[in-house]
Amino acid sequence: MPIDGAVAKLRRWWEQCAEIDYLSSHRNPEDVAKDASVLRRYGFPPGGLLARGPGESYGDVAGRAMPDVLVEDDCESIGGGAEITHPQIRPELRGRIKSIVVPEFGGIDHLPDSVRALLTFES
Repeated sequence: MPIDGAVAKLRRWWEQCAEIDYLSSHRNPEDVAKDASVLRRYGFPPGGLLARGPGESYGDVAGRAMPDVLVEDDCESIGGGAEITHPQIRPELRGRIKSIVVPEFGGIDHLPDSVRALLTFES
């Protein structure tokens, strides 16, 4: 379920030609398909839905996708720092991905509307 204005914020980025991918917490293809259904139901902008394969970490998936900006929550309810994706990315790739960590359930409304401004945003 989307938090606050998340869908509207993502749509603004998408309208600026941002390519948006979503990272599922699931590995099972049936559960990933359910995630895709939820994204469609709530009107999230089109994008890829990435999931971990056998033996993969979130960092492996993000390293393969190589986004310019990675926005994720702080995973506070499941242990915090150890679960955050960005530190899991291989060091030689990590520096090429801008990381923005937001409080869990805090939403993304406070992030810039401008995709370009995301590249220099400090969380």
